[in-house]
Amino acid sequence: MIEDRSTSALMGDLVESVNQLVRKEIQLFRAEMGEKVTQATMAVCLILAGAVLAITALNVFAAAVVAALTNAGISGAWAAVIVGGVLAILAIILASRGISNLKAGSLAPERSARAASQDATMVKGKI
Repeated sequence: MIEDRSTSALMGDLVESVNQLVRKEIQLFRAEMGEKVTQATMAVCLILAGAVLAITALNVFAAAVVAALTNAGISGAWAAVIVGGVLAILAIILASRGISNLKAGSLAPERSARAASQDATMVKGKI
């Protein structure tokens, strides 16, 4: 049997429920933002690690390719320009991939926003 409760008691319960809901939403938001910060940190670390390794490896390979092109009859200057151009194109491709991983849309707290929207709809339905 449903007990008869006053409007003020029901409103008090509603306020308490909304307060608890808001606290839980804040906790979810903090947890999700922590995950997103970790995701962004990992993306930056991957970009930096890739850049350091690429610079080291490319110095060695670039010198080898320049030497090979020079041995094939191309002047040293043109061989260096060709190798430098290819490496610049590769660098642009890698950097653009890293930047796309850091776009604001991929870091947004989607679960928190969805849960808050559902909770707002539920509270509106109870009022």
